[in-house]
Amino acid sequence: MKGQSLLSVLLLVTLSNASPYPSNISPRAVCNGNTATTRSEWCDFDISADYYTTVPDTGVTREYWLELADVTVSPDGVSRTAMAINGTIPGPTIFADWGDTVVVHVTNALTTSVNGTSIHFHGIRQNFTNQNDGVASITQCPTAVGETTTYTWRATQYGSTWYHSHFALQAWQGVLGGIIINGPASGNYDEDLGMLFLNDWSHSTVDELFEEAQTTGPPTMDNGLINGTNVFGTDDSTTQTGSRFNVSFVEGTSYRIRLVNGAVDTHFKFSIDNHTLTVIGTDLVPITPYTTNVVSIGMASVATDFWMRAIPQVACSENDSTDNIRGVVHYGDSTGTPTTTGFTYTDACDDEALSNLVPALSKTVDDETDEILESVTVGQTNNVFRWFLNSTTMVVDWADPTLLQLANNVTTFETSNAVVELPNADEWAYVVIQTTLPIPHPIHLHGFDMFVLAQGAGTFSASTVTLNTANPPRRDTAMLPASGFLVLAFETDNPGAWLMHCHIGWHTSEGFAMQFIVRRDEILNLVDTATLEDTCSAWNSHVTVNSIVQEDSGV
Repeated sequence: MKGQSLLSVLLLVTLSNASPYPSNISPRAVCNGNTATTRSEWCDFDISADYYTTVPDTGVTREYWLELADVTVSPDGVSRTAMAINGTIPGPTIFADWGDTVVVHVTNALTTSVNGTSIHFHGIRQNFTNQNDGVASITQCPTAVGETTTYTWRATQYGSTWYHSHFALQAWQGVLGGIIINGPASGNYDEDLGMLFLNDWSHSTVDELFEEAQTTGPPTMDNGLINGTNVFGTDDSTTQTGSRFNVSFVEGTSYRIRLVNGAVDTHFKFSIDNHTLTVIGTDLVPITPYTTNVVSIGMASVATDFWMRAIPQVACSENDSTDNIRGVVHYGDSTGTPTTTGFTYTDACDDEALSNLVPALSKTVDDETDEILESVTVGQTNNVFRWFLNSTTMVVDWADPTLLQLANNVTTFETSNAVVELPNADEWAYVVIQTTLPIPHPIHLHGFDMFVLAQGAGTFSASTVTLNTANPPRRDTAMLPASGFLVLAFETDNPGAWLMHCHIGWHTSEGFAMQFIVRRDEILNLVDTATLEDTCSAWNSHVTVNSIVQEDSGV
């Protein structure tokens, strides 16, 4: 999905000789009973357990150390500067079991003095741990160069997601990695391939392209990567550089791929020629499995090499390597070049059909609620593009995050902070977002699962649009259709300052964001004010010494 989305996929083949787990972490450190034929089971729990109210008490803490550094890389054979975590793009995967406590120490070792940083754990609800959401200007000041910030949260959910920087455009400079939380699954499989990242890629840095994005619109990306690698140039070119992502399968069994679109501005469609995909999860929500791209393959007619495809949708993004973002799937000892043909598809920047995304754990939305209406427009401020929600384009201050303002007893926020307050506990909020512009937007909400009640073309009208409140899809990111509307609901069960924004990198930096302050009276009791103030003090000193000027929305 454009900007960000995540699906867990079962391919009816097996990855040979591969494990996503580092040697010091067991696939089932706590729970037995979760086998290839009983993936729905997990210790004394199963897929029917209500993970909103029930969490295993593992007593286990998983601790990680991440260091951000400037690097020179050539993932498609063309050299450029980038940012890496522990020296790799994507960064290392964070593993935990359902119920574990996760501690992540993030050190900013970037050499460019202007760079602060923060790390956001995408889709992790951060139940009563708002300060650990990792959003500069909202839950913390940026972590200054040479400083370390520690995040602590509990794995109350399970499944697949990712982490990334939430400072300027760093996430699309390479500051991202996967998160796997082991638990039950709604479909059986034999092997777990782990994370598979799809990213667009440019030979200029996104920081270098930001001026173009602000003045003339989104730039054309040069290429795309599958798990951090690809070729550049056509296959018949003598100057083609780089190498493709390769995996080897063994016929007859199944494996799980945890697929993430980590692009700045590209909506991908993913397939493996001649293979069936069974979708078992969206974001961190297990769903009733459904299949897509079904092709019958008899044992005598199995080829030995297949293309894996990540296809940019030109309806909403531009990429100079549209037909060449591919990996290779091999069987046995084959090392040949695939000659397979891809599936037909409709070029469109849309979500998976809502009717397919049926959560395995059924939840109903209260239909008695107030409605928050947000209209999306775009305009120019000081000759650069800015996005607006109800006439407000977000600007928040790196040095004065929302949690610090609350600690300082601020009661009235600047209009540009784009704050909506929801003071009462355990009430339902409906959010209607609509646009007349022919551009789709992936909308991401922090701190909650969004219940997707409706999605469609045209102008929303409560009298003509039927809302699905009976076990609707639950996402952390959902698409606002071009010239259309998106209706979301969430329950105010998690106090904090929570960001909602478009996950297209350019648009976030251009102000397409707002924040919900939920249950204000409870927030400060959950905040370590001393740590918050120490991080801000270090950042302010860093800003003074290096004469740093904020040039984007702040998130």
